[in-house]
Amino acid sequence: MNTRDQHHFTSDSDTSALPAVVDRATWQAELDKLLVREKAHTRQGDAIAAARRRLPMVEVDPTIQLIGPQGPVTLLEVFEGRKLLIVYYHMWHDGQSADAQCEGCTFFNGQVRELSYLHSRDVTYATFCEGPYEASARYRDFMGWDVPWYSAQDSADALLAGRGFGTLACYLRHGDQVFETYWTTGRGVETMAPSYVLLDVTVYGRQETWEDSPAGWPQRWGNTGEQFRTGGRPTAQWSRLAAGRSDDLTS
Repeated sequence: MNTRDQHHFTSDSDTSALPAVVDRATWQAELDKLLVREKAHTRQGDAIAAARRRLPMVEVDPTIQLIGPQGPVTLLEVFEGRKLLIVYYHMWHDGQSADAQCEGCTFFNGQVRELSYLHSRDVTYATFCEGPYEASARYRDFMGWDVPWYSAQDSADALLAGRGFGTLACYLRHGDQVFETYWTTGRGVETMAPSYVLLDVTVYGRQETWEDSPAGWPQRWGNTGEQFRTGGRPTAQWSRLAAGRSDDLTS
């Protein structure tokens, strides 16, 4: 287990750059103008979601096998009897240590925790990992995640049809038939990460170099993966090490 000092987190933004200071009435007037744009953005998002609900779908073989905690299971069984299934396809660097595992997948997949609300809408959430079940499940346990976890190592070609991991996909069960209804990747998977949504409402945003920010605003990270790492490993791992968990993926 790597026990290096976990206190690598930034305690401030190392910047003297601040927004202009105005009286409350002026501030509220500017905020009100922005809220008009935000409401339009919300309505456009509603319209896109409505179009998403009207997409056609494609049939998927329900007997495709994955590996779970009890061994082989079919895609149909992953639904756990529910009507809908959301799957995140988690990247895996086979043979690599925990600190070398995908920082982006750790960031996004690790923020989906409370599943009861999905279950109440007849939706199952599951992770399909690119790696072998034993090692990848140990990573899940080290991180403290309790979402259903399966290895898709031998079924990725059939499931992804030429796409890659780091994909979020949605499925519908109709009797014993399974259909894929939607998928997204890249920035599309940001829907999984409330941390980004919360950062976006702060004055300094995500502090990444691609953002359109005023001069002097902190922009510490490029879109290279390091925005999800602290001290050389995925940021969320430090708290697990501090709690005494082992990141050994081989035992």
